[in-house]
Amino acid sequence: MRKYKSFFNNKKVIITGHTGFKGSWLTLWLQSLGANILGISNDIPTKPSHFQLLNLNRNIKSKKINIQNLKLLKQTIVKFNPDYIFHLAAQAIVKKSYKDPVETWQTNLLGTLNILESIRNLGKKRLIVTIITSDKVYKNVETKKGYKENSILGGVDPYGASKSAAEICIQSYIKSFFSNKNKISIVTARAGNVIGGGDWSENRLIPDCIRSWSKNKFVIIRNQNSTRPWQNILDVVNAYLNLSIKAKIFNRLHGHAFNFGPSMNNNFKVSDVLKKTKFFWKEAKWKVKKNEKFYENNLLNLNTSKAKKILKYKPLLNFHQTIQFTISWYKDYYKNKKRSVKSISLSQIKDFEKLI
Repeated sequence: MRKYKSFFNNKKVIITGHTGFKGSWLTLWLQSLGANILGISNDIPTKPSHFQLLNLNRNIKSKKINIQNLKLLKQTIVKFNPDYIFHLAAQAIVKKSYKDPVETWQTNLLGTLNILESIRNLGKKRLIVTIITSDKVYKNVETKKGYKENSILGGVDPYGASKSAAEICIQSYIKSFFSNKNKISIVTARAGNVIGGGDWSENRLIPDCIRSWSKNKFVIIRNQNSTRPWQNILDVVNAYLNLSIKAKIFNRLHGHAFNFGPSMNNNFKVSDVLKKTKFFWKEAKWKVKKNEKFYENNLLNLNTSKAKKILKYKPLLNFHQTIQFTISWYKDYYKNKKRSVKSISLSQIKDFEKLI
């Protein structure tokens, strides 16, 4: 990991949404690489919270800011003068987007707009901005053919639609205000169905399972035949780091979007995930109860050939390892109370770094 450290050691890094599931893992990894981190987030989204259990506030700067507040956001970014920005702050739950579409749209679209507006007049030094959107930005026609980065955008549910709109907003700003001669390079990452230890979000498969199984209860499964590109949090965070480094090296990547995920041959159904988790968590049990009042795609495939060709990127964990890393984290957390969450998480990062 010396290559990674050479890019991030003593560099100023802003992470929005640093208190969330992805954000906390990214923050921990960058901290281990010696980055000077400023986290921006409006709240602690879950309880328990991976971020709080890591005690990250002791080692980074952390500001409570709603990214809908353009004035305060801009002041904070300009004052910190970062080398890298990772924009992860979002309302990322599909079911919640139906309950509160206005908040979803304001956070996902206007929040992204505010990030772009905040950096528009920066340019004293090279700045790399990696914006995290979603695999649900594409117009899903329930096809087995994987969506490419130039496929039609058009999410249906409020979450997917707001993320699609954010992508359009990003491209508008790039073409209007950020030329190739600009010192700011902006790239977007599209990934979804991320699983891993420390996720306690509501209405997500693995967290719902763990909450039930840790109490020896059945978990209710709403659609066991949904197919997704399941990937571990470490593979995804590695993709974000990889993308930002390549964007730093190659200015021509400015304005590009990249899909990240496993090979389309390695997409699995919810039922496959459940069977595999039972291999590692013997007490696992579930009931299928299809009673949904909101629309959610059954089939979702991404074509990741662009990332493989241009970034030389590929996931390092296969399906078995993806589940193994995830379930072993939770087992360690629930059954080994003396071991700190930071120790558990750093141990997994080190194990993953050996694969790199």
